[in-house]
Amino acid sequence: MADLILATERLDLRPVSEADLPWLLAEMNTPEVMRHLGGPRSEQAVTENLAADLAAMAEGRCIRWTIWHRDSQCRVGRTGLFFIRSAAAPDGLRGQREIGWSLASAHEGYGYATEAARAALAYAFETMGAEAVYAQASDHNGPSTRLMARLGLLRVPDFDYDDPDYERQENPTRVYGLTRAQWSTQ
Repeated sequence: MADLILATERLDLRPVSEADLPWLLAEMNTPEVMRHLGGPRSEQAVTENLAADLAAMAEGRCIRWTIWHRDSQCRVGRTGLFFIRSAAAPDGLRGQREIGWSLASAHEGYGYATEAARAALAYAFETMGAEAVYAQASDHNGPSTRLMARLGLLRVPDFDYDDPDYERQENPTRVYGLTRAQWSTQ
């Protein structure tokens, strides 16, 4: 998996590993980080989600990276490329490639999510040959919707939907997309 390590100006994106579990529980499973992602999960659920991510990565169904700050060698967040699986997603969206991200609260506001997401998008388009990548967020998730705009993702209102996996205030799910052609002009 060494070929899946991405480097940016300040960050290293390393494939998620079992060694990330204590950090995921302590830094990423907080009310602040999980406020738009369904809320904190039980230790068992976090452990099972990590195991599922590792299995999906081994099968080539997704890539999840832990974002490391290179100088401090500190984990700051996560990003990844995976496929939209929600049964509630419209037919044209379900099965499409999605990018996602989250940062530990202490590391918000430094541009790390933008830097990491740009690297993940470059990997999707330039290495994986993706034709399009989508991202999803509710209107209440201002940081993510602003990041999508910075990344050049555009609203795709025809794909918006209500996701029963999230509370009412996190619906509807707003969908944003970026094509390979749009990426190449950035």
